[in-house]
Amino acid sequence: MKVDALIVGAGPAGATTALLLARAGWSVAIVEKKEFPRRKVCGEFISATSLPLLGDLGIADFYLARGGPEVRRVGLFAADTVLASAMPQAWRSLGRWGRALGREHLDLALLDTAVRAGARLWQPFSADALRREQDSYVCTLVARDRVEEVSARIVVLAHGSWERGVGPPHVDPAPAVHKPSDLLAFKAHFRGTGLAADLMPLMAFPGGYGGLVHSDDGRVTLSCCIRRDVLRESRDRHRTPHAGEAVLRHIMATCLGAREVLGRARRDGAWLATGPIRPGIRRRHAAGVFCVGNIAGEAHPIVAEGISMAMQSAWLLARELTQRQDAVVAGRQLPDAGRDYARQWTAWFAPRLHAASAFAQIAMRPGAVALLLPLFRQFPGILTFGAQLSGKTRQVVPAALASGEHH
Repeated sequence: MKVDALIVGAGPAGATTALLLARAGWSVAIVEKKEFPRRKVCGEFISATSLPLLGDLGIADFYLARGGPEVRRVGLFAADTVLASAMPQAWRSLGRWGRALGREHLDLALLDTAVRAGARLWQPFSADALRREQDSYVCTLVARDRVEEVSARIVVLAHGSWERGVGPPHVDPAPAVHKPSDLLAFKAHFRGTGLAADLMPLMAFPGGYGGLVHSDDGRVTLSCCIRRDVLRESRDRHRTPHAGEAVLRHIMATCLGAREVLGRARRDGAWLATGPIRPGIRRRHAAGVFCVGNIAGEAHPIVAEGISMAMQSAWLLARELTQRQDAVVAGRQLPDAGRDYARQWTAWFAPRLHAASAFAQIAMRPGAVALLLPLFRQFPGILTFGAQLSGKTRQVVPAALASGEHH
């Protein structure tokens, strides 16, 4: 099978890329190794800055109908401090505040829309090998009892950063050796919490950080990261059967706000875990292979911008490719498209990564938190400013797109 573009990974970044390219007339294949719907470690929050893109993709109504309540306040739960401040508003978006939506719903809606737009889906298939043949790539796709091959002019890697893919090593490197300082990610849903519907608090605790937000169907999502060595100590201390329970007990023991909100809550479903996460900027293109989502660059989840950045980076790439559509499909101007995409990616997202890194390093250190808490208590508006630095008001996709003005 020959296509213009092969997308590896059908999460928000991959499905968005596939949908935009298919809509522009490209022949597109998507390969995804997991069956949908699937739960996934993720904070689930989508900033209001992504609403124009959701509208352009055709799922804004679904998101607004199924998502949780508007998040109008950002909070801080640290030690014995509980604070809240206004969430900055995205004035140029279709809505001023973001919401959370479970990945089992969001991913399936995006993928179904991409398939309806003409993308060919291979699921559940793994991209097993990628080789260069003349001016195209040939990818071997493997399922339980089938082996297929797809030839594509370009390849878009959108499989995330937690696993090794099929791209060239300088674009898609193998996971690093585990270290005690690695951050491992956990997620669970809860019901019966005491969390205010419009509040999304950051939880700072020794060796980690996390967040809470009302998601779909009355659930509250707890997502967090914890250092590997701190997790090991917590498991030894609390003697729990699952690492997620040890993380929860560590948070509850060190964070008053978490105890107040989760003290009588009940978990809905199993704990999910993954990692280690690898925050940082990576190479975003090489010789016809492009990267979107976390594999292009990953912010510490402390800023709750992962889904928004994934979808917005896909839009940036699709824009560069479709603006040069004839030349790119013919194998020309690939370096130019890659260079301009990387430049735009850096301009829009690098500040978020730097802010997230600074916030994460502070949150994980009790000494730093103790020094700053008096300042936060006196000036809680710092939380609003921090949310602005994390990208909650940066409008990557123009609001005009959702009204169809781009056609």
